[in-house]
Amino acid sequence: MVRDPQINLYVADIPAAVAFHRDLLGFTETFRTPVDGPPVHVELRLGALVLCLAHPDNALRMHGLRVGAGGSPRAEVVLWCDGVDADHARLVAAGAPSLGPPHDFLGRLRAAWVADPAGNPVELVQQRHEGH
Repeated sequence: MVRDPQINLYVADIPAAVAFHRDLLGFTETFRTPVDGPPVHVELRLGALVLCLAHPDNALRMHGLRVGAGGSPRAEVVLWCDGVDADHARLVAAGAPSLGPPHDFLGRLRAAWVADPAGNPVELVQQRHEGH
């Protein structure tokens, strides 16, 4: 079961994108990594919408995803779930192309990607449980 949708935008200049969304549109920053130094991922909230700004190089390095340049997708839908592996398998069995198999990252998260019918990435993500 998926829940808590958010949108990831892939941008090369994260500080400029953060300033635009925060200062001009009224978003509030809720998460940043790394905490010190140039960010590779920042989450902002406005009402119920969570908007994540991520660097395309980080998506390639951490997940093997090519996004944000040369006709590649610049955005994706993100859905939090309780079982990334099961949801990924269910969607692939139903015909959704897998863009990235389930894998752990950042020491506490597990994620996988499928494509929607138009080829746009959909990320499935969950908090990793001990022993996983």
